[in-house]
Amino acid sequence: MQLRALLAFSLLALTMSCGSVTAPDPGAQPAPEVTTPDSIETELDPSTDPPGDCEVAGETFSEDVRLARCLTEEFWTQQFTASGGTYQPISRFVEYNGDDGPDCGGQPSVPNNAFYCPDGHFIAYDATWLQSLYDQLGDAAVYIVIPHEFGHSVQNQLMSNFEFSVQSELQADCYAGGTLKGLIDGRRLQAQEGDDAELMANLENAGDPTDAWWEPGAHGTAQQRQLNFARGFEQGVGAC
Repeated sequence: MQLRALLAFSLLALTMSCGSVTAPDPGAQPAPEVTTPDSIETELDPSTDPPGDCEVAGETFSEDVRLARCLTEEFWTQQFTASGGTYQPISRFVEYNGDDGPDCGGQPSVPNNAFYCPDGHFIAYDATWLQSLYDQLGDAAVYIVIPHEFGHSVQNQLMSNFEFSVQSELQADCYAGGTLKGLIDGRRLQAQEGDDAELMANLENAGDPTDAWWEPGAHGTAQQRQLNFARGFEQGVGAC
């Protein structure tokens, strides 16, 4: 599909322009900036009323959120089953606005954020913030943020352990890329021309301002996040 071909080109461009990275092997290298958002749409026709979350058209912010959540869990259920395991769906998918989000392990949520909470096995997101990304950078924001947080849910279920938070975050980016690849290959999502640029622009926007990989809560630079997402997209979640 078009997105796969364009991301293959983007990955080649990222690799050819690599410089040194000081992170302790988070699996990433620098990449150029990419802009120009477009859109991602579902290939499925809307079902009769009311459509299930995996069958909505993906034409609005709320529909894209429902679709991204449903299809991501569908994807991971299939992955766990194929490996002889059992995927545990999240217990809650919580929308909040600003300061009214749920606590996680006694820690309050913060505005302009999305997070997975292992204490309660739920995902929460600031809807005002996520919709602003959606409006400014296109619907790829939803298809990065939500699969990324589900990536942390998968890490928890696999009992993954990381010395630095940046390693966890970059793997979650890789999982998000692998999820999108699986959904497009499985014809659950349809890609359009320009989607690669939109995805890269969202990851650029989400990158850390410095390469302080040792800091708690570090997510990786824009270049590291772009390359890890592209690696998952090109090679699947097994490469993450």
